[in-house]
Parts: sequence; C-alpha cells; structure tokens
Amino acid sequence: MNVSESVKFAWRGVTANKARSALTMLGVLIGVASVIVLVAVGTGASQSVTDTLSSLGTNTLTVRPGSSSGGFFGGGAGAGSGGGDTTTTDTGTSTRAATLTMADAEALSDPTLAPDVVEVAPVVTASSVAATYESASHTVNSTTGSTAAYLSINNDTVASGRAFTDADYSAHSRVLLVGPTVAKDLVGGDGADILNKTIRLNGKAFTVIGILEAKGSTGQIDSDDRIIAPATAVQDHLSGYGNLSSISVQASSADTVNDAQTQVESILDARHHTTADDRDFNVSNSASFLSAASSITSIFTVLLGAIAGISLLVGGIGVMNIMLVTVTERTREIGIRKAIGAGKYDIIFQFLLEAVMLSVIGGLAGISLGYLICQIEIAGFKAIVAPYSVALAFSFALAVGLFFGIYPAMRAASLKPIDALRYE
Repeated sequence: MNVSESVKFAWRGVTANKARSALTMLGVLIGVASVIVLVAVGTGASQSVTDTLSSLGTNTLTVRPGSSSGGFFGGGAGAGSGGGDTTTTDTGTSTRAATLTMADAEALSDPTLAPDVVEVAPVVTASSVAATYESASHTVNSTTGSTAAYLSINNDTVASGRAFTDADYSAHSRVLLVGPTVAKDLVGGDGADILNKTIRLNGKAFTVIGILEAKGSTGQIDSDDRIIAPATAVQDHLSGYGNLSSISVQASSADTVNDAQTQVESILDARHHTTADDRDFNVSNSASFLSAASSITSIFTVLLGAIAGISLLVGGIGVMNIMLVTVTERTREIGIRKAIGAGKYDIIFQFLLEAVMLSVIGGLAGISLGYLICQIEIAGFKAIVAPYSVALAFSFALAVGLFFGIYPAMRAASLKPIDALRYE
C-alpha cells in the first residue's frame, strides 16, 4: 500500500467519529495553548521587569538606611516617609537608629573622595498625600522630594512644561511635576490642562510646572501615579525635616558603577563610623538588580512552561486511549485489510498516522488559540510570544502523537487475520 492510500485510510479513521476526534484533539489543543501562553506570560513579565529596571539606568546607585541583610535586593529599610526613618542597626554592643542626612548626600558629591560619582540627589518622600483641584481629588501613590539632579539620575523626562531647577530648590519654591495619572484624575481628558494650574497637596498650594513623561504600569503598580517636587518644599509642607528616605547616585558610566559604589560606601563608613560588617546603610546597584531579576524571571518562565507541558502530556495519554478504542472497534477492518494483502507495517503506518493527525491538528489549533490569548493584557503587562515556545509546543505535540500512537498501532498490526475476521 502506498503512502497516499494510507493517508486516505487514516483521514477516514479520524473523521469517522468527529465528536470523539474533536475531544481527543482538544486535549492536545489545551496543552499546546497552555505552553505558549504561560511561557509568553513569563517572557512578558521578564521584559516588563527588565524595562523598568533599565529605565532607572545601569549606572545608578541607591543608598538607603538600614542593613543590607534586612531584605531582598538589599532592602533593609523601606523608602520611609521622609519624616524620619526608625530602622535600627545592632552593632554588637549597642543599637542605633539607621539614618541618612543631607550632610551625607553633600559628602558623596566630593569629587576628590568620589571621582566616579557625577550626580547625587537626596530623596525625601511623603505618604498619603491628597491632591485636589477645584472639585476633583486624588490620593497620590508616590510623592518624592529631591533636587533637579534626581530627574537625570532616574531617567525621568518632562513631556510638557519645564523641570524645576536648583534655584527652585534653594528658594523652597512650591512647584511640582505631576505624572499623567495624577493630571488626568484632577483635570480630566489627557491631563494637559493641569499645566500652570495651582493644586493643593494636603491643603498646601503648589503650582504645576511640568507633566512627566508616561512610564506605564508594572503589574499592578502605576508608575505614572506620582509627583516630584523640590525636597525643600516637600519638607516644609508635607513630610517635615526628618532624615532622608534615600540618596540617588549616578556613576560616570556603567563601567565605573562598581568603583562608584565602593567610593560611596567608603565615604559613608567614615561618616557613620561603620565597617562592612555593621553598616547602618545599604547601597543597591541597578545593574545587579537587573541581573538578579532576569535570573529569577527566567526560572519562573521555565517553571510555567514545565507546568504547561504536563497538560500536553495528559493530552497525549488521551490520544493513546482513543487510539486503543479505535483499534478494538476496527478489528474486523484490520482483519480484512490483512487478508487482502496489507502488511504489518502498512497497518502500523495507518494507525500511527491517525494518532499524528490528531496531534498535529490539535497542535495547530492550540497555536492559534495561544496567539489569540496572548493579545490580552495580563496582570498589567503584555504577554510576549516566544518563537521557541511555539516550535517546542508543536514539536512536543508531534512527538506525543508518535509516542502514544506506537502502542495502539503495534497492537493493531499484531492481530492475526483469522482472529480479526472472527471478532464480533
């Protein structure tokens, strides 16, 4: 029997019971779609995290109060509220408050002690700030006070209007930059009308001089729900004159960021009378963040793909189950074909081809479904279909058809013609 005839027989076998074949293919379809979608979700999450960290620059450092052993990514202390950080550090003989001050930030700007540091920005934050304009109000997610250098260090740009200057900082000017989310909630539309308007932050009047460039969302975190103002004005009216929440530092280049980190640690060790073993501050390196985050999300993506692969394996078992039922139902047909000259390998090829057809059709449908699902925004970010996941899922579906079709095909081929013809 030639190949074309075997294909015809196999196709007739698949279409003889359409409902059963459709349900069998459904298992493969779900498996393939799951692999594509879950890997795409992992890839999209990884890209989202990478873009967010990269937007901060690969040559930036962040100094926070608290020991680096206090949390993941050197998180010892949180951002704080700007009104004073209460994190404490145990030195072995006494416990002291972990603090960062304006004097610390000024010391890091010394070109002699820190030749690889080009910009330093002290940062204060205020929590639960209510912004109001006429009858509209909005609780701001992130309120930051700093110097003009903060924008360049953190790769923030002003989409319209102007940024505040060192003169604004020195004059304690009540001016601010707003994120697109804040602008839209207060004035509606695209938020552009908020420019040069006076809004109130916790009842204090501030003039909007600029609207920040949109950064989008990372998961459920809206990066555009924020305001930035001169630190002096924030301390005067929103946070009080406590310790700094953090200090942002920019190295001269990505190649010198490690040297800059060493210099920053050396300066602060001297000022705080600490060593590497008992520091009351931690310095985080954005490049190391990016590397660690990439490793974690890669593991996460592999794990999701492995879980989805299990569903594809279950679909393959369904293919084998249906093929075994098919062999039993078509015992007499097999006997007749053998009696008129069909060989063992003709029978094997036919039933193996049927199993492969079920897997291939289910796989192609699964790829289409996976692509459609990935067009939906998931958890605040766009899933990214990885080409390798499509190839892997389809190849696995094909392998499933071959592997789980072998046993039913061999069983069909092993039937003796006389026994098959007697089968009722």
